[in-house]
Amino acid sequence: MVKLRLKRMGKKHKPIYKIVAADSRSPRDGKFIEAVGHYNPNPDPMEVKVDTERVMHWLKTGAIPTTTVRSLFRSEGILLRWNLEKRGKTTQEIEEALNNFNSGKTAKLERAKARKQRRKENKAKRDAEAKQSA
Repeated sequence: MVKLRLKRMGKKHKPIYKIVAADSRSPRDGKFIEAVGHYNPNPDPMEVKVDTERVMHWLKTGAIPTTTVRSLFRSEGILLRWNLEKRGKTTQEIEEALNNFNSGKTAKLERAKARKQRRKENKAKRDAEAKQSA
């Protein structure tokens, strides 16, 4: 059985992962059939690059993504595309759904950045008030 899974690479405490199609019997960092992307969790907005066409090929041929890879594909919109294709939607409908998904994704990232900034400012205020009262 073929699985889409992560292959760990990189330094100690600085992992970088390849997303690979591999036989389920091969070890985690062992032999694989094809590399279809990479995932870097180290920078603040994590970096995921995937060859969508090859992933769609493997999904159509019956490859099963692991839970982590499935969540990465969900965040990139690949699972949405795959489900729409399985339902028989036209390419125009798929592209429209993906555009809506991507616009929602960018808005979510902006909200997260604003939330992080607000938390930082509130912490600075609390620290300043604590200094004044002490």
